[in-house]
Amino acid sequence: MFDVLATDGAARRGRLRTRHGDVETPVFMPCGTYGTVKGMTPRALRDSGTTILLGNTFHLMLRPGDEVIRDLGGLHAFMQWDGPILTDSGGYQVFSLGKERGGASKSPKVKVDETGATFRSPINGDLVELTPERSIEVQHNLGADIVMSFDECTDYPATEAEASSSMRLSMRWARRGWQRHMALREGDTHSSGDTHRALRSLLFGIVQGGMYPQLRAESLSELTEIGFDGYAIGGLSVGEPKEEMDAIVDQVAPSIPVDKPRYLMGVGTPDDLLRGVCAGVDMFDCVLPTRNARNGHLFTSGGVVRIRNARYRTDPGPLDERCACYTCANFSRAYLHHLDRCGEILGAVLMTIHNLSFYQALMAQLRGAIEAGTLAGLARTLLAGETESNR
Repeated sequence: MFDVLATDGAARRGRLRTRHGDVETPVFMPCGTYGTVKGMTPRALRDSGTTILLGNTFHLMLRPGDEVIRDLGGLHAFMQWDGPILTDSGGYQVFSLGKERGGASKSPKVKVDETGATFRSPINGDLVELTPERSIEVQHNLGADIVMSFDECTDYPATEAEASSSMRLSMRWARRGWQRHMALREGDTHSSGDTHRALRSLLFGIVQGGMYPQLRAESLSELTEIGFDGYAIGGLSVGEPKEEMDAIVDQVAPSIPVDKPRYLMGVGTPDDLLRGVCAGVDMFDCVLPTRNARNGHLFTSGGVVRIRNARYRTDPGPLDERCACYTCANFSRAYLHHLDRCGEILGAVLMTIHNLSFYQALMAQLRGAIEAGTLAGLARTLLAGETESNR
C-alpha cells in the first residue's frame, strides 16, 4: 500500500497505491472542496502535474448530497476525475462554524458531544447531525480512495485540560469511525483497472493534542493501536505561531510508523511544504495556491509576484521565465495585470494554472532531491530565496 523508495535524512520518497492509481510522494493535493478545484478543469489539473485531489465530506454532504453523488457513480464520475481522491472528514468545517461544547449557550452554532456534532446547515438552516459513523458513510458514498477519521479540531489557544479533553474525544470517535469503515469496506465494490482492482479504500487517523507534545504522543499511540492505513497531523495552521507548528511537526512526523504515509493537513506555503518534507511528511493539502492566485498573489522561482502592483502594467515578460506552464508559455505579466484589474475570470484561471504548476514542480524537485541525496543543499538554496520573496 505504501512503499518508501528512498530517504535523505528524515525526508522520504515514497509511493502510495490506491485503487485509482499510484501517488508519488511527497505530494501536494489541491483542494476540490465542492467537487472542483476553482478555475481548473480535470485536464488542466493533470497538465499542472496534479495526481491526487482533496474533496470534502461536509460540503458535498449538504449539497448536492452524498447519496446523489453515489447514485451518479461516485465523486470520480461526477467530477470526471480519474485519479485518486482523499476526502476530509468535515471536522475542520464544523470547527470553522464556531462551536460551544455541549450547547451551553442559548444559541450555539454547533453542539459537540459524545455522539458527534449537531449544527444548522449554512445552506438552508436544516438541523444536521454529523457523527463519526455518518462521516465515514458519506465518504464511502462519495467513493473516496482515502477516507479521513472524523475528529474535533482543537481550538488555539487551548489550555492543556481543554486540549486533552478534545483529543480524547477525537480518539473515541476515531475508534467508532474505524469500526464503521471496516464494516463498509467489506462490501466495497469500487475499483479502477486490473492493477488496482483488489485495493479498497484507505482510512487515515488524525493526531490531535493541540500544542502539547505529551498529548500528541498519546494521540498517536492510541491511533497506532487501532491500526490505521495512514496518519495525519491535524489541528495546525489554526492561528498558532509558525514556530509552534514546526515544533509539533518535528515531533510527530518522525514518530509515525515508517511504513505508513504521513499527512500534514491544511499546510501551507512553499516554505511550509519544504520544512514538512524535511521533517518526514509525505502528503500536504492547502487552499493557499488557488486562493492566492485568485487574489493576484503568485509564486515564482524568483519570489512572490503581486500582479496587481502598477509596475506590471507594461511588463512584457512571462510571469516566471523558469516555469513551463501554459500561463507562463503564452501570456505576459502585463496581460495578467490587465485581466486581474478588470476582474476577468480568465485572469483567475491563468493564475491558478500557474500557482498549482509551481507547487507541483516544487514537489517534483523535492522528490528528485531526496532520490539524489541532495535535499539539504536544495533546502538551503530555496530558503535563502525567501529573502527575495516580496517583489
